[in-house]
Amino acid sequence: MSDLLYSEEEEALRAAVRDLLTDHCDTTSVLARVESDAPHDLAAWKALADGMGLAGLLVPEDRGGQGATHREAAVVLEELGRAVAPVPYLTSAVVATEALLACADGDGLLADLASGRVIGALAVGLHTAPGTGYATVRADGGALHGELTGIADAAVADVLLVPADDGGLYAVTADAVTVTPQTSLDLTRPLARVTLEAAPGRRVGDAEPAVRRALRAGAGLLASEQLGIAEWALTETVRYLKDRKQFNRPVGGFQALKHRLAQLWLEVVHLRAAARAAADALATGEDTDLSVTVAQAYAAPVAVRAAEEALQLHAGIGMTWEHPVHLRLKRAKADSIAYGTAGAHREALAELVDLRAP
Repeated sequence: MSDLLYSEEEEALRAAVRDLLTDHCDTTSVLARVESDAPHDLAAWKALADGMGLAGLLVPEDRGGQGATHREAAVVLEELGRAVAPVPYLTSAVVATEALLACADGDGLLADLASGRVIGALAVGLHTAPGTGYATVRADGGALHGELTGIADAAVADVLLVPADDGGLYAVTADAVTVTPQTSLDLTRPLARVTLEAAPGRRVGDAEPAVRRALRAGAGLLASEQLGIAEWALTETVRYLKDRKQFNRPVGGFQALKHRLAQLWLEVVHLRAAARAAADALATGEDTDLSVTVAQAYAAPVAVRAAEEALQLHAGIGMTWEHPVHLRLKRAKADSIAYGTAGAHREALAELVDLRAP
C-alpha cells in the first residue's frame, strides 16, 4: 500500500482550496444562498473548476484533464465538506466524470467537464449504492421517456448522463428535460426529479460498467467529504469550549466533556485513515472495492456523531439558524444515505470477505 500521509503537493492544494473557500463560502454567504431559489455558488464553482483547474483532476491529460489522482480529489473534497460548499464538485467532477471515463464515446463531453465549463450529473438517485440496481428510462429510437428521482445537483447540470433500458448510457442536454426540485434535508446539495418526454439523447457507452465505476468512486471520495465535516465539527467545538466559561472556568476543562471530545478525536482519526485508504485504493486500483466499502461503513456514523456533538456542546447558540453547525449536521445526515447507507456497505463488506450472515 502507498504512503497514506498527505504529500507536500496535497497540503499545498489544501491551502489553496481553503483560501478560495474562505473568500467565497463563508457561513453568511452559504446561509444566504440556501435561503434563496439558487443555492449553488456558481462563482465559487468557476473559481475552483476553471480558475484552479480542479474539475479535471481525475481526467488524464491526453483526454483534456489534469492527470492527477483520486488522492488530490479527496483533499479537495475534505475542504468542500469542511465549508459545506454548495458546488457540484462530487456530482460533476467525480461521479459524472468517472462514468464518462468508462464510456467509449464520451471523450468530447469528458473534456468539457474537465474544463469546468460544462456541469454534468449522472441521472441515478443519490441514495444508490455501488453494485445495486438503479432506475432506467425507456429508449425508443433515440428518444428517451421516463422519470428519475433523487438526482443531486440536476438543477445546475448542463448535461445529464441517463441510463436507459437498452443498456446504454445517454448524454441528454438539460434543456431537453424537465427538472423539478425535491425537498432535501441538505439545502446545499439539492435533489430533483428529472422527467424525459421523448428527449433526444446521444449514446456514449454502456450504462452498467459506467454507473458501477461512477458510484464506487462517489462512495469512496464521499468519505473524504465526511471527514471534512467531522474535522470542522471537532475543531469548532474544541475552540468554543475553550472560550465558553461556566462557574468562572472554561467549559472545556470539565472532565466529562474532555472524555467526549477525546472519544470523538479518536473516531475522526480513524475516519481519516479509512478515507485516505479509499482514495489511495481508487488511485492505484488495489483492493478498491474493499477499501471503499470499509470507508463508507465507518464514515457516516462518525460524521453524523461529530456534527451532533458539535450541536449539543454549543448549547443554545448551536440550535440557532444563524450558527453554521446545522448546515454540517444536515450535510452529514444526507451523506449518511448517499451512495448507500453504512448498513448496506457492511453487508457488502461481509460478502467481500466471505463473512456472510447465516
